[in-house]
Amino acid sequence: MVLAPSPQSGCGILPQSVRGASSPEFELPGAGSPRNGLPQNAAATQTAAATERGLEGWTRAVFPAMGTHCQIIFRAPSSKQAAAFREAAISWVQDFENKYSRFKAGSLISEINRSAGSRWVEIDAELDSMLSLCDWYHWSTGGVFDPTALPLMQLWDYHAERPVVPGDDEIARALDVIGWSKVEKKAGGVFLPRVGMSIDLGGIGKEYAVDRVLEMSARWGMRDIMVDFGRDIRVHGESPHAGGWRVGLEHPHDPGRCWGGVLVKERAVATSGDYLRGFDADGRRYGHIIDPRTGRPVENGCNAATVIAQSCTEAGVLSTAALVLGQCEGLALIAQSCLAQGCVWRNGERRATARFDEFVF
Repeated sequence: MVLAPSPQSGCGILPQSVRGASSPEFELPGAGSPRNGLPQNAAATQTAAATERGLEGWTRAVFPAMGTHCQIIFRAPSSKQAAAFREAAISWVQDFENKYSRFKAGSLISEINRSAGSRWVEIDAELDSMLSLCDWYHWSTGGVFDPTALPLMQLWDYHAERPVVPGDDEIARALDVIGWSKVEKKAGGVFLPRVGMSIDLGGIGKEYAVDRVLEMSARWGMRDIMVDFGRDIRVHGESPHAGGWRVGLEHPHDPGRCWGGVLVKERAVATSGDYLRGFDADGRRYGHIIDPRTGRPVENGCNAATVIAQSCTEAGVLSTAALVLGQCEGLALIAQSCLAQGCVWRNGERRATARFDEFVF
């Protein structure tokens, strides 16, 4: 859930008839494996924006953004309207990334981080809305969702050429400057009171963008659409194959293959997992998902969590929080959320909320 590239493989949106699991050949890359990377089976489409129109008025817009592979599949009344919406949606996403990614030096987030300990920063209505969502999810997850955890992520840098395990003192110093409750906010402004504090919207930004683009499509008169940004997916209406949208779910113990899939309409699907990203040191595996309460990578036996929810923002936050909390607590958190369902893999065993398997095919 970061606005930065990270390679991964996975399954995807499935055609009406599912092909054999021994050699899956899915039509489109999808949400079935941990997010934030370019699926290997999409390598031919990841380098440039492209639009394909066919299947009786369906359009597929493919473009790179937020460090990942993005696609929007929709049905428009005319080719002119399809082209206009495609251009508007891609433009909005590019503007969103430029404003709110910590990887962009001129972004609002970068300005906030540079100003830590010195001054308030004026923010726009969009960021104010996202920070309000951060308030809610930080509270509702018991602090597991924490956008100030960037110092810990940088400390456990699995991207490094030679990743190292930080010492207890380093972890303690990082923990000292994180904590969402430390962030000071007012209407139109935000202030990080401690030098060394920083905000990273990687845990919510891409998912929020999926929701906003889908909402935008309604204003353009689109009723049948799928928005897929790095396997954070939200759908509305019917798929090109009629009926709901089929989303393949990758097996955490057999990456590249699906253990099954879910059939959804008017829903979002997100999966979090730590089985692809991380590093090994001294014979021990350290995953990339950090528990901001302990300052250390999650070590509870959980490999992946999938959530189906009303919004992509909720699905993404809950899937990662469930992975951090562990199977029992994670499923309890998902069950407490209105209309959300999910499953969590732990040590090769999949357990799910009461109605999750109603979506499974």
